[in-house]
Amino acid sequence: MGIMQTDRTLPSNRMVFEVRRDAAKLERFRSDLEGLMSEYGLSDEEKRAFRTVDIKGLGDLGVHPYFLPQVTRLFKGAGYNHNESDAARLYAEKMLKDG
Repeated sequence: MGIMQTDRTLPSNRMVFEVRRDAAKLERFRSDLEGLMSEYGLSDEEKRAFRTVDIKGLGDLGVHPYFLPQVTRLFKGAGYNHNESDAARLYAEKMLKDG
């Protein structure tokens, strides 16, 4: 799940990159995740990982390591970004879940 395992062609990487930078896409992520994932052409495995917020699974699929904590911020917000934030707790929970 390191930088060398990043799949630059993975649709999830493009989706996370663009959603983080575009307020309209962020709103779509929050209101119509299924439609957005289909629009970006995510695989069934990618969709399942987003639906269950499987951060480790996204990493195993090839999502860039930098984007993994960003995904939790997409779900939980980043307004109060620190080690005890909802996003940080979600990231830790999902990454430590399966060891």
